[in-house]
Order: sequence, then C-alpha cells, then structure tokens
Amino acid sequence: MASILILTGSPSARSRTSALAQHVGDELALDGHDVTLLALRELPAQALLAADTADPDIAAAVRQVIAADALVVATPIYKASYSGLLKVFLDLLPQSALQGKVVLPLATGGTVAHLLAIDYSLRPVLVSLGARHITTGRFVLDTHIDHVSGGPVLVDETARDCIARTAAGFRAAIGEVALEPALASA
Repeated sequence: MASILILTGSPSARSRTSALAQHVGDELALDGHDVTLLALRELPAQALLAADTADPDIAAAVRQVIAADALVVATPIYKASYSGLLKVFLDLLPQSALQGKVVLPLATGGTVAHLLAIDYSLRPVLVSLGARHITTGRFVLDTHIDHVSGGPVLVDETARDCIARTAAGFRAAIGEVALEPALASA
C-alpha cells in the first residue's frame, strides 16, 4: 500500500479544509494506505516566512513530502487562490519534490466563484514541482462541511458522492502508478 501525506494549508485551528482532508484521509486509511496528516499551520511561522529550510521542523516536513508516494493537498480558497500558508511551504520544496507522485488537490471556499481556483492557481504550481499525475481535484463549499458537531463531515449528499468519486479516482491512480514499474520490467 502507498504512503500518503495530507498537507492542509488552512491557518485556522478549527478548519473545514482540515476536516475535509481528514475525512478523505480516513477513507484512504480504510483501504490500507499509510496516511499521515501535516497541518502546515503547526510549522514554525518565523522559519516558514524566512524560508529557513535548516529549521528542524521545516526540514522534517520537506522530508515527509519527498518520502511520500502520494499527496493530498488541501487548501481554503482566499481571493481566488490557494492559501498563503500553502504557498510559503510549497516555495520551500525542491523543484522535483513531487516527481513521480500522485497528487489530489482539494479546496474549500465560500462561493462557487472559486470553483476553478484548483485548475488556475494550484495545479500549475504542483506541475512545476514535478507532479507526475495530478488527479481531478475537488472544490467543496464551506456550507457543505460540518467540522464542529461530531456528525458526518459532509452534510450535503451531493458533496459526499463527489468526494467519494474523487477519492476513488485518486486510489485508482495510485494503483496504476504502483503497477508501472512492474509493467516496465515485464
């Protein structure tokens, strides 16, 4: 099974984005994948803003990205783009940090006007970092996420179905990438 790192780019401690990312991570863990969550807001702010890659926490986070087989990159959308917190972290990664990895972008926001932010702002950065396979991302409205009641995270049935299909596509892509070395040597 694959090692999957979930990056959450929300600066909020009680975050709909983080709740959505955790929901997807829980589903992937049920399939037997080794899932780890990295909340970027927990990294030292001074080291992040100073691009101090020698900071032990920053260096460990970068190593986690490089070591993972696949990534889920979850972000709230602000001003039609992914979070500044996520941007600062992605800027610290080596140019080929995502090479050979399957990546699933997830985004949350308050209006459907942000629907294309994944494709127009986040996807190009992921490609520039060498992502080999970026699966179809998913944008979920804030109002469709319940991150405080302890009940189902996705309160909207359509959103639940969309996320289930998105996660299934991500799992399939991980499986295809895992088969590629075996097919190449056959």
